[in-house]
Amino acid sequence: MDSQSGQRRLDKAALVIGLALAVLGLLVFYDASKLAGGSYARIGPTAFPYAIAAGLLVLAVWTIIEAVTGRFPPRERDSIGPIAWIVGGLAAQALLLHVGGFSIATGVLFAATAAAFGKRQIWKTLPIGILLSLAVWGVFYGLLRLRLPAGPIENLFL
Repeated sequence: MDSQSGQRRLDKAALVIGLALAVLGLLVFYDASKLAGGSYARIGPTAFPYAIAAGLLVLAVWTIIEAVTGRFPPRERDSIGPIAWIVGGLAAQALLLHVGGFSIATGVLFAATAAAFGKRQIWKTLPIGILLSLAVWGVFYGLLRLRLPAGPIENLFL
């Protein structure tokens, strides 16, 4: 709301997000129309893509209406520090995944995310993240029979 005139103002960021959702919904709808395959009781491989496209389009219309009417609550300013920790953790995970394995790479991401939320004791959060990631790797490897990238820690269990 404009504080001087009492009128609501167009939320440009929300409008861009609404338009992006609309484009994404239309792309999913178009892609779903190109799928082919068998169906059982009129439910085939296109059912879920069409449902996702419809959901995206509903969200797009809703977001655009909210943006035009200016009913979004005011947003807080972004703090670059936590964002940098998380983006850095994601980059480190991507770089370490095939070198250090799933546990080490995801443990680094866990520690960086914890640092972003204010827990800066890397000496504590890194081993906790590695152990939690090792447990996740064990569930995927042992129970689900899915192979995540293995590194030196995982090779101890192979």
